[in-house]
Amino acid sequence: MLLFWFRRDLRLHDNAGLFHALASGKPVLPLFIFDRAILAKLEDKADARVSFIHDTVTKMQRELEDSGSTLLVKYGEPLEVLSELLNKYEVEGIYTNRDYEPYAQERDKAMAELAQQHQVEFSTFKDQVIFEKSEIMTQSGTPYKVYTPYKNAWKKAFTSEMAAPYTCREYFRQLLPHFKTNLPTLQEIGFTRSKIEVPPHDLSPETLSAYHSTRNLPALDATSRLSPHLRFGTVSVREAVKEALAHNDVWLQELIWREFFMQLLFHFPASADSSFSPKFSSINWRNIEEEFQRWCEGTTGFPLVDAGMRELNETGFMHNRVRMVVASFLVKDLLIDWRWGEAYFAEKLLDYEQASNVGNWQWAAGTGADAQPYFRVFNPDSQINKFDKEYAYIKRWIPEYDTSSYPKPMLDHSLARDRALETYKKAIAEAGA
Repeated sequence: MLLFWFRRDLRLHDNAGLFHALASGKPVLPLFIFDRAILAKLEDKADARVSFIHDTVTKMQRELEDSGSTLLVKYGEPLEVLSELLNKYEVEGIYTNRDYEPYAQERDKAMAELAQQHQVEFSTFKDQVIFEKSEIMTQSGTPYKVYTPYKNAWKKAFTSEMAAPYTCREYFRQLLPHFKTNLPTLQEIGFTRSKIEVPPHDLSPETLSAYHSTRNLPALDATSRLSPHLRFGTVSVREAVKEALAHNDVWLQELIWREFFMQLLFHFPASADSSFSPKFSSINWRNIEEEFQRWCEGTTGFPLVDAGMRELNETGFMHNRVRMVVASFLVKDLLIDWRWGEAYFAEKLLDYEQASNVGNWQWAAGTGADAQPYFRVFNPDSQINKFDKEYAYIKRWIPEYDTSSYPKPMLDHSLARDRALETYKKAIAEAGA
């Protein structure tokens, strides 16, 4: 018997690891583990992402029961759960899809050692990306640190076969016959149901075809809302890429950005919590708690920043254009460490993915790979004129805007910009760059 371990690939269709397990010809027991180590770090016990995962796993279990099988769901430390199952069942192998984040890498290394001790095969497969690890490298054999040449190399190496789906259902006969098992409730894993829901994704031709012309307008509900579904694997990257190829190259480029950030974090795991560019390691951040709190609450007096933060706090989502504005404001205007903002987004975003979140925050801070230059500082007022000139987005999230209840700007943007430039220049000088 094989165990197939679901992780960030919560679907029964077009799943690489599941396909290979089923196609092996051996009986397969599907498994999902609510990882206690990950869940313990979540302070909000009504986390919308946990509710979404629980609902998705519940749905998968019902689908498998309809197919005459089941989904074994456990709560605990993965190493302990797998050790228990290896002792309980005659397991020949554990199959799963690869994950590239630092925690996942350490976990899977320990899992491989456990499997070896039990003389069990531990097989992992590429599933959440088209290209992984070292498949797209420079001519000198090093990881790309600039997006555009990475994108060009990605497109050159891509073939249509890479977007072909894995036909898992053809092999469902290999699933272990149904047996009675209980799925832990949200309460049993220490959570309650969130009021925030993950919205369905929209991969319609109408939405994707218009993406390049509507993507910078936050007042429009014109994005695919795909990111949380890619994050948790309810949609496969192959399906997404296939739709992008059919409808919009600009949208495809966003998917390639995701893979660019993933390979960066894989090759440079230290960048998760330290400056990718060493010359910015000694920035003298101000890190004033009261100012950070105003940013978090959306009460800075800068409407586009505040609207974005309020949208995030209320829905778990923020428009990508606005994400750039609020990030620039935090690290440049307030001179607050990008890691503070990264951690807050990690707590709130429905689509939180470490590689993209770290990559985008370091991009905004000017400290990362292929980052915006440190001297580029978004003007939060001129951004309104460009992307929300009718104030539709702002008024949606700030009902008291244009009244005496709305706070005055907490600083002079022009002076804050000058302060940021001097601070960055000083850090570069100290680094001898």
